[in-house]
Amino acid sequence: MSRAFEPLQQKERKFLPADFKVTDWEKLQPYFEELQTRAINNKEDLLKWLGDISELEAVISEDACWRQINMTCDTTNKEIEAAFTYFCMEIEPKMKPYGFELNKKLLACPFTKELDNNLFFPYLRSVDNAVKLYRDENVPLQAELSVLAQQYGAISGAMSVEVDGKEYTLQQAVKFLHSPDRMLRESVFTKVATRRLQDKDKLNELFDKLLTLRQQVAKNAGFDNYRDYKFRELGRFDYSVDDCFAFHAAVHEHILPLQAMLIKHRQQRLGVDKMRPWDSDAEPIGTEPLHPFKDGKELNAKAIEVFSRLQPFFSGCLQTMQQMNRLDLDSRKGKAPGGYNCPLAETGVPFIFMNAAGTMGDVITMMHEGGHAVHSFLSHPLPLSAFKEYPMEIAELASMSMELFTMEHWDVFFSDEKELQRAQLEEMERVISVLPWIATIDKYQHWLYTNPGHTIAQREAAWLEILNEFSTGITDWSGFERYRTNFWQKQLHLFEVPFYYIEYGIAQLGAIAMWRQYRQKKEQALNNYMNALSLGYTKTLKELYSTAGIKFDFSPAYIKELADFVTPILKEKGVQ
Repeated sequence: MSRAFEPLQQKERKFLPADFKVTDWEKLQPYFEELQTRAINNKEDLLKWLGDISELEAVISEDACWRQINMTCDTTNKEIEAAFTYFCMEIEPKMKPYGFELNKKLLACPFTKELDNNLFFPYLRSVDNAVKLYRDENVPLQAELSVLAQQYGAISGAMSVEVDGKEYTLQQAVKFLHSPDRMLRESVFTKVATRRLQDKDKLNELFDKLLTLRQQVAKNAGFDNYRDYKFRELGRFDYSVDDCFAFHAAVHEHILPLQAMLIKHRQQRLGVDKMRPWDSDAEPIGTEPLHPFKDGKELNAKAIEVFSRLQPFFSGCLQTMQQMNRLDLDSRKGKAPGGYNCPLAETGVPFIFMNAAGTMGDVITMMHEGGHAVHSFLSHPLPLSAFKEYPMEIAELASMSMELFTMEHWDVFFSDEKELQRAQLEEMERVISVLPWIATIDKYQHWLYTNPGHTIAQREAAWLEILNEFSTGITDWSGFERYRTNFWQKQLHLFEVPFYYIEYGIAQLGAIAMWRQYRQKKEQALNNYMNALSLGYTKTLKELYSTAGIKFDFSPAYIKELADFVTPILKEKGVQ
């Protein structure tokens, strides 16, 4: 059923003044103190108190998000960087003890047991978990970690290469790796690899600092290692470390053979004796790279059209963001790498950031971040900010499913049928090839944090061993061994959001299952999708996936089932 988009109505503030802005701790502190000392005499008082906490959280969160958005949009602006650092070092650490006390007050309140368990269970479980993990001594360490992690974006954002006398960011240079000119591809790949290696020592030094601080945080909280601490902090209540290892093994057994098929298929199309690292995204001579759009403005217009065909509600989300200047799509020097959708808790209209350079990968990123944006819109009407703090396993299901749902409408980007088929196969290649990479990064993180005190040489050896385990062995890396040894440094999650990566794998499997459902019953699949996202985090992950019409399962048997679904689709597209 088609669903019309209705503009979000921003809630009128009831606790903070309408013109209140976050400037310093002195202005914020009285509101935290009032909440901490307020008497709660019945369930209605409790709900009012929770609503006021939610409003305060939303205002502070939106301010903090804008500080980070502004910094990623311009990593060279020292004033913007100072504003972000000020929040991390001078405001956030002072809020955390109050947050801890408010959580304890909620758990101790006799009226908490009267709250609707069907709505509040995940939230109260998370509050209980946060109280058990909180340590005063970790507050300054976590503030330091927030600031340190941002250095990765500054280091990476400053990287550029010169091609034919023109300067390109590393994100912009990716488009040359799609060229049919093999010598050009090799030249650009070599330049990018050389540029990355120039900062390998700087990134190793940064990572060592992060490792040391993270291990101390875990130790302070009573954990032997940061891995076990982080699993608790991330609220991984629905799966375990052993489930992650089962995922790694299943990907190796059932997905790696599909990736090998795809690589050999590209090798045959290219007509090369050996696949080299610069061949993985290339097309044969005589085949032009896909040019789906010229700039961010055109990318956004075409994305709106694709979303409109799928479901009018989806396109309404992007149009609203466009009207409110909540998009920064084009790549440029000084801009942080990567892409994200940042929910903005008070206004409800999120911000999409990316580094578009005119490639097919940018189309996929736009579909992906657009899925996150739809999730932000759908969950915003929930009454408490805490209900919208959904885990990444459902957040990434929203984005990855959107990539696959939209594929049949990519003729908006490609009027030529052959180009459309190429684009769809490229997405299928990405869906398959990302799973072994996710297993690689996740298994590596398990090693990093259960082997504290390791040397850089040990880190490199462990990385190569795990990387080889999830590699097909078809691509010849000779001459680039040093770059491959430091290949992990390109993964920003390792620096900025540790252990946030297996979620992509879990969600990718879920997205394949959603796509299978969509190919069988489109309308029902889209309704299930929207119903699940509308729930925010008022249900457990297993319940959210069930609402979406799929299973929360990444066992070997289930992964084989999904691989068996994908295989004939690949063969339809000529992959043997």
